[in-house]
Amino acid sequence: MSERRRPGKYVIASLVVAGALVSGAAAVSVSGDDTRGQERRTDGLPQKTDTVKRQDLSSRTRVDGTLGYSEERKLNGGAEGTLTWLPDNGAVIKQNEALYEADGGKVWLLYGERPMYRTLKAGDKGPDVRQLKQNLRALGYGAGLTVDEEFTSGTAEALKRWQKSHGLQQTGETGPDQIAFTPSSVRVKKKEAAVGDRTGPGRPVLTVTGAEREVQIKLDVSDAGLAEPGTGVEINLPGGDKAKGKVASVDRSAGSDEKDQGGGGQDQSAKVTARVTFDDPSQVKGIDQAPVTVELKGETHENVLTVPVNALLALPAGGFGVQVVEDGKAREVPVKLGLFGQGRVEVSGSGLTEGMKVGVPNT
Repeated sequence: MSERRRPGKYVIASLVVAGALVSGAAAVSVSGDDTRGQERRTDGLPQKTDTVKRQDLSSRTRVDGTLGYSEERKLNGGAEGTLTWLPDNGAVIKQNEALYEADGGKVWLLYGERPMYRTLKAGDKGPDVRQLKQNLRALGYGAGLTVDEEFTSGTAEALKRWQKSHGLQQTGETGPDQIAFTPSSVRVKKKEAAVGDRTGPGRPVLTVTGAEREVQIKLDVSDAGLAEPGTGVEINLPGGDKAKGKVASVDRSAGSDEKDQGGGGQDQSAKVTARVTFDDPSQVKGIDQAPVTVELKGETHENVLTVPVNALLALPAGGFGVQVVEDGKAREVPVKLGLFGQGRVEVSGSGLTEGMKVGVPNT
């Protein structure tokens, strides 16, 4: 459930205490005769004060999230045959590492957005050829290759060197029986088949995710603007650790977030889903699907005067003020409200200065 620090929320909560603060010269107390165990003052001063501060104030929205891995998807077989080896659940497969094995022959992971769907050979052209050449060059098998979409004799020679390094027949041709393309390294979430099963094109072998950790959050549609891609966040991890990150993407197709209340399912609100990535994924610990809290930074106002939110008074003439305490006396100062955040509110008003003392409820 998101916790949005909006002006209305704080002011409504403060008004319960504000009645005690706007009590006149006789005394300051909580409502009615209920002193809640505190002694009444008879000098018109508040039980407790806080300080007017000058600071940078940021509004924050706190939302619940789930720690997981990115881009879950099924990976289909390419080689026709019997599965003779599969990686363990949780294994991370990187570029040029074995993804699975069929009929004793391993299928190797290379990086690319397009799947390996055909046999590549001299004379072929296309973006899948470019992907192959990018990998051969990056892995050191084709330092002189021009990375373009044409399968040349130089491509074939580089491919033969790659095949030799893996104990494969050096044909200078390759296809789905040797290579699978994925955009990046993958983590095995679960096996969709078992050793001994038949595999082939279109038959799921593994369910995989991206290898790096990320967090998924859901936001009210009204708050979606706080999670624009690139927005910096702070993630509170299991165990109390904190990590920096940013919003990577936002799914703009809103869905409903149903909460069962007495079986009626009446409480539904539109939500958007956002992905949050970590600045340093290697430092993130925690089990898959663990709950986390994400703080979206929101707006920042620099070098402004602030008071605690519960220092606000509802003035009889309308609007809000604070009770300034100076030289043993208390007076009400009307204020204009600005940004709310971090338990404080931006205020401005005639005669209000940094360091002044203002009344707050003694709770």
